[in-house]
Amino acid sequence: MTEPHGGLVAGVDSSTQATKVVLVEPETGRRVAMGRAPHEVTGSEGARESDPESWWTALGIALAETGRAGDVAAISVAAQQHGLVTLDDRRRPVRPAVLWNDTRSGPDADGLVGAWGPDAWADRIGSVPVPSFTVTRWAWLRRTDPAAAERTRAIRLPHDCLTERLCGRAATDRGDASGTGWWSTATEAYAPEVLGLPSVALDQALLPEVVGPGEVVGRVRAEAAAELGLSAGVVVGPGTGDNMGAALGLGIRPGEPVLSLGTSGTAYVVSERRPADPTGIVAGFADATGRFLPLACTLNCTLAVDRVAGWLDLDRAAVAPSGGVVVLPWFDGERTPNLPGASATIVGLRQSSEPGAILMATYEGALVGLLEALDRIAELVGGAAPGAPLTLIGGGANGPVWQATAQRLSGRPIRIPAEPELVALGAAVQAASVLTGEGGPAIARRWSESVAGDRMLEPVPADTEAIERIRDVRTRYVELAAELEAR
Repeated sequence: MTEPHGGLVAGVDSSTQATKVVLVEPETGRRVAMGRAPHEVTGSEGARESDPESWWTALGIALAETGRAGDVAAISVAAQQHGLVTLDDRRRPVRPAVLWNDTRSGPDADGLVGAWGPDAWADRIGSVPVPSFTVTRWAWLRRTDPAAAERTRAIRLPHDCLTERLCGRAATDRGDASGTGWWSTATEAYAPEVLGLPSVALDQALLPEVVGPGEVVGRVRAEAAAELGLSAGVVVGPGTGDNMGAALGLGIRPGEPVLSLGTSGTAYVVSERRPADPTGIVAGFADATGRFLPLACTLNCTLAVDRVAGWLDLDRAAVAPSGGVVVLPWFDGERTPNLPGASATIVGLRQSSEPGAILMATYEGALVGLLEALDRIAELVGGAAPGAPLTLIGGGANGPVWQATAQRLSGRPIRIPAEPELVALGAAVQAASVLTGEGGPAIARRWSESVAGDRMLEPVPADTEAIERIRDVRTRYVELAAELEAR
């Protein structure tokens, strides 16, 4: 096998909308080059799917765009969590991948929770299944397209799929595995009691091996190297889920809260304690370092703001005080609270209400949901230290209105990292770790210290009046939804 030349590490973020690749010097953390290529997401009425082949094509385009793919010595892939990739006996897709924000498996999630009860799921697995989780998608596929399920000879997550194609080994990591619903944070192993449920009925042999945080998974195969412009023999790291990758790239310590403002919104902290939330609000994920990443996710964040701004023919920054207007921006259903059939709602409109007030209320509605989730995480694991800055990441993090609204609603200092591609950076940290043998958290902290530029916003008093108004509407909506479902 040919040894790779050069000394750069490549971090890959295969997200919902695009693949991003960053090339980094492993000693200093200096970004040398970057490439990007889009994906296509299809579907409507709750369906969200992508062709896994498009992820591989996008990876090649993004690597070529860096102009330095031949200098890569190690590579690791972080990708969108939860997606169900079904492969046949030739490792080709049986059907399009079902993505994390596909809500069609709502009835299957309800059935799985009903099989044990939420307390047992939280205790045994670490999380209560919601329609985002892989196990619910597999149950949905078996119910709605049994022929496709029957043709399936391997099941992968998006990052597993790319890792296996790079090096030929079916492997995943504990972080991404913890979002499937069939891997237990209590036992650090696949859960035969889940795989054996009648609606799941899955042979563990179809699943990838779960490897440790610093383990070398393999080396890039000659065929893959030729397709991607890499050198054969490049070291391949275990990869992880996108949220775990971002947390690793940030180098955050326990007690430092993070909000990710993207297609979805997420709130999380790193924890030494294993979380188990029977309410299902907090997913008790593992992280990419051997610790845990209690996380709550909302399905509607920046795209909701973009949609409302588009309808109103406003620039995203053209906001006005929301006054009494409240928006619950649940256009795609919602995961926190768990209402996959929910729709967006506007409350409090008057003749005097300005279009900018509706837009402002959309920002507020998205952020209050995330801040409520952060409070729940704090209850579970001791969570966010009272004076710790709130770190904003994702596509919305550099938006002035997102920043100011988070500042006003949280009452915390706000940290805006200088590096915009934190998921890819976390994957690069992992690649550097498997290349050098140094621990990932130590690498991330060293890189953070050597690459300056993070911005800090001072705290302002929390806008408790707006928070309580929004929470009241949220509570009433959830109660009404429960009442209608019971009829």
